[in-house]
Amino acid sequence: MYRGRFAPSPTGPLHAGSLLAALASWLDARAHGGQWLVRIEDVDTPRCVPGADQFILQQLATCGLLPDETPVWQSTRCPLYRDALDRLIAKGMAYPCACSRKDIALAREALGESKSRHGELVYPGTCRAGLHGRTGRAWRFRTNLAEIMRKKAPSPEEYAQAATETIAIPSPNWEWTDRRLGLQSQNLSGEVGDFVLLRADGLWAYQLAVVVDDAAQGITHIVRGADLADNTVRQLALQAALGLPPVQYLHTPLELGPNGEKLSKQNGAAALDLSDPLAALNRAATALGLQPQTGGVRAALLHWTGEWRLRFP
Repeated sequence: MYRGRFAPSPTGPLHAGSLLAALASWLDARAHGGQWLVRIEDVDTPRCVPGADQFILQQLATCGLLPDETPVWQSTRCPLYRDALDRLIAKGMAYPCACSRKDIALAREALGESKSRHGELVYPGTCRAGLHGRTGRAWRFRTNLAEIMRKKAPSPEEYAQAATETIAIPSPNWEWTDRRLGLQSQNLSGEVGDFVLLRADGLWAYQLAVVVDDAAQGITHIVRGADLADNTVRQLALQAALGLPPVQYLHTPLELGPNGEKLSKQNGAAALDLSDPLAALNRAATALGLQPQTGGVRAALLHWTGEWRLRFP
């Protein structure tokens, strides 16, 4: 059975871009006769705004986007993330890391690389072979082992070599198919590197939390903004490493601000004006390539569900 979700972070009210993602995920669930859930992703507690979670739920209700189950909060699910990390450690697929951002930058410079990828330097695997007396600050995922484990029968020699590599060596690209964007490809170890599972400040990283929660809630389909497509291979790798079922993905167009950049809270996106909910929904629907409607929220949602079913059967 189809189970989808919308997972906002309570760092402020919904804006036009987040309504677009909420509407798309709701329509996909309804078009497929499935269930639609809401999960409040408040695991990054320093960024959360008190009361924003309840305000977001109220905004969704005003737009007629009601979840089929009681919403859940990530902050109540930390034991699930701990269990997942322990399982990865037991498999040798996670290791402690003592590196600071400065350490990583210096290591990349020593390799003749200085460019960052989306503002983050690819981790070179410095602590894969041990901490050598230093104190671990975070836990990282072994991307090269994940790629080895994708093979049906990796040889013991391949596994042993990957387990002892101290520098991230690019492996064959990881391919997946997006329901809107088509075939996608990413070299996980070469383009991303060993990513963080548990942060140095003791908070759980988004990548681990979202994979564990999606599996625990039985999510089968994820519909979200195209800016998150870059995260997909990391999540597929974690699903495989934890023995979890894969998920189907659809990444939507983005709502852009006046400067042509993605509309977000970070670049000052205004809170939704819901004095006229249908007007706000029409803006989101138009960005999704759907026809604007008149006659009320309920009728509009019903019409868009039919349009969506034809576009994404």
